Amino acid sequence: MKKYEEAKKLPFEELKGISQKTIENHYGKLYQGYVKKWQEIQERLKNADKSTANAVFSDLRELKLEEGFVADAVLLHEAYFDILGGGGEPKGEIIDGITKDFNSFDDWQTEFKALGLAARGWVILAFDFNDGKLRNYIADFHNQGGIWRASPILVLDVYEHAYFMDYGADRKSYIEAFFQNLNWETISKKFSKIAKK
Repeated sequence: MKKYEEAKKLPFEELKGISQKTIENHYGKLYQGYVKKWQEIQERLKNADKSTANAVFSDLRELKLEEGFVADAVLLHEAYFDILGGGGEPKGEIIDGITKDFNSFDDWQTEFKALGLAARGWVILAFDFNDGKLRNYIADFHNQGGIWRASPILVLDVYEHAYFMDYGADRKSYIEAFFQNLNWETISKKFSKIAKK
């Protein structure tokens, strides 16, 4: 597992339709807080008493459960922030992959946006190594809904902290702003690297 000494830096200065205040709270407080908590859990695991391990309750069990929650929170947030800061028309190999696996870019985008309204936490376009296809998945919690052997390509955070300061309960407008900020060059590079493994 990757050891997190510090939070990753944001790949953008500002976004369209997503305020600096939202980014400061989302990245500066929430995400960085998860990074610190992951570090803390790693330290506590070094001294967890393995002799008391059991499936009902033990320090080891609880730390490992929370490790999964916090690790996924860090990794999903990084995947979300990493693809923002762009704009413009979708381009690159990712568009060919989406068209192949979803019939058209519009069909994929319609489904992805609808999932953004249906999910409670995350919407993830992932390359699924199980069948070699791009698939949309949702996760209501950081550590629930992930598919083994599927690698995230494009991640949308739909927890209220990602949009409530800017849009209140209007999640649909936030999703539109998210799409206006996508860095398709970064997304396409990520897809090309993952799909060729």
